[in-house]
Amino acid sequence: MNRRNALKLGMSALAGVYLSPLLSQTRIFGDVTPVIDGPFQPTWESLGKYKVPDWFRDAKFGMWAHWGPQCEPEAGDWYGRGMYEEGSRQYKFHVEKYGHPSKFGFKDVINIWKADNWNPEELVNLYKDAGAKYFMAMANHHDNLDLYDSKFQPNWNSTKMGPKKDIIAGWEKAARKANLPFAVSVHAAHAWNWFDTAQGADKNGSLAGVPYDGNLTKADGKGTWWEGLDPQELYAQNHPLSAKPSDKSSVHNQWDWADGASIPSSAYSEKFHDRTIDLIDKYNPDMIYFDDTALPLWPVSDAGLRIAAHLYNKSLKKNKTVQAVITGKILTEQQRKAIVWDIEKGQSNEIEPLPWQTDTCIGNWHYDRGVYNEKRYKSAKTVIHTLIDVVSKNGNLMLNIPVRGDGSIDELERVIVKEIGVWMKANSKSIYGTRPWKIFGEGPQQASAGALKAQGFNEGKGKPYTSEDIRFVQKDKKLFATVMGWPENGSVLIKSLGKEAGHYTKNIKQVKLVSTGEKLQFTHHNNGLEVRFPNQRPEASFANALEIV
Repeated sequence: MNRRNALKLGMSALAGVYLSPLLSQTRIFGDVTPVIDGPFQPTWESLGKYKVPDWFRDAKFGMWAHWGPQCEPEAGDWYGRGMYEEGSRQYKFHVEKYGHPSKFGFKDVINIWKADNWNPEELVNLYKDAGAKYFMAMANHHDNLDLYDSKFQPNWNSTKMGPKKDIIAGWEKAARKANLPFAVSVHAAHAWNWFDTAQGADKNGSLAGVPYDGNLTKADGKGTWWEGLDPQELYAQNHPLSAKPSDKSSVHNQWDWADGASIPSSAYSEKFHDRTIDLIDKYNPDMIYFDDTALPLWPVSDAGLRIAAHLYNKSLKKNKTVQAVITGKILTEQQRKAIVWDIEKGQSNEIEPLPWQTDTCIGNWHYDRGVYNEKRYKSAKTVIHTLIDVVSKNGNLMLNIPVRGDGSIDELERVIVKEIGVWMKANSKSIYGTRPWKIFGEGPQQASAGALKAQGFNEGKGKPYTSEDIRFVQKDKKLFATVMGWPENGSVLIKSLGKEAGHYTKNIKQVKLVSTGEKLQFTHHNNGLEVRFPNQRPEASFANALEIV
């Protein structure tokens, strides 16, 4: 998606009207729901006292199951919205496979999703073996179905619908058993206008003017499988559509509730708040990823601020220090002190002063059979190059492996995951627990890297990495320099480590190839450190970490 670079002035003004002053127990959004006792209050200033825990800084690499009912059709991301967009690829697919969205809507997709081949323990162990140091599962998406036993979404959740399983409980149990920190991703704040296409109708054809199922109510369910249920608890479409946005980006340009977006009601915002607090209190996640500008529903509600204060105070009470992590997108300088900045499908172009994370995927976010058929997954090489670059700039990588509707991953994905594991087993010493050096790297690739757009999306914009590209990190008084390729001429010249470069003034006693432990011959010149590589290439030689003492 192509969301905007920052909050518009109008929204900032609106936030001032609604949220100033925000006292710890004072809100204008209905009945007070106090945050758990503690020093963190629901203000950016108070949350700005937060410090990112070392477990997150040391982990560097997490893996994610971005999995829910939208994976059942195996037709790509945002299916629950796209199936209602007349003429779109997903609309055409839906009509052919399931029927017209006036008769078979997204609620019906949920009903046929069974997750009958889901083995969370096997998948989590596979990801741990590939080098993941934390695991994240999707708790809900913009489609608004809670994938857990949800007290405040009691009918439209995965224990009552579709698979009739507590998906988050299954993932959490597997992660805890594997001794991995457990994270959840929460996306449901945007169902309010993300689902507005469900209010539409075809403009052409034999069913022109027949409404899609987005406006159905409990009264319409007589004689159906969903009799007695209210589809509006899922679709949340009892409100006017957003105004026409200023450009063709539609919901993307209105992501931060600006540009004519329909503003959620207090009841909607409070329900989202209560659902998320319930999620935190039942499953005790170590980390929450929010797919929102800043925090959910900001700046039209303080719900996200209250959720953040609750999680931090809960963690502080349990651990004596805050061990919880929250991520958000498109953050101001003040907001980056309060939560971790997440960059979607992109990377910073410099060492960031505070820890951050990039989230990306080897295919589409939701499983897409077309990506599998056409073999368009990212390679292990691409993933590892991204990881090395991100870590050199003080970041973490969260990698999604798309999961099929039945709960399994395909054989092509398994190969990629295992190839990632081959490199990580040999080279992880240069990843885990490291910190940025004086500079992140050198080489021609960075000059071609794309600038960040909105919340990211500069991924893959630069030239491919070669053995001329080097990335640096440090740990335990050792410098690690990773050469992003195998030098065809048998040696590399690391210019930043030259005696005259001024970055590394110590005498170099030893250079080792991390993957094999082999000591390499080197010469320390004024213009660079020349390192001669062995004749025999190790496995996964597309990136080669050097340990310099």
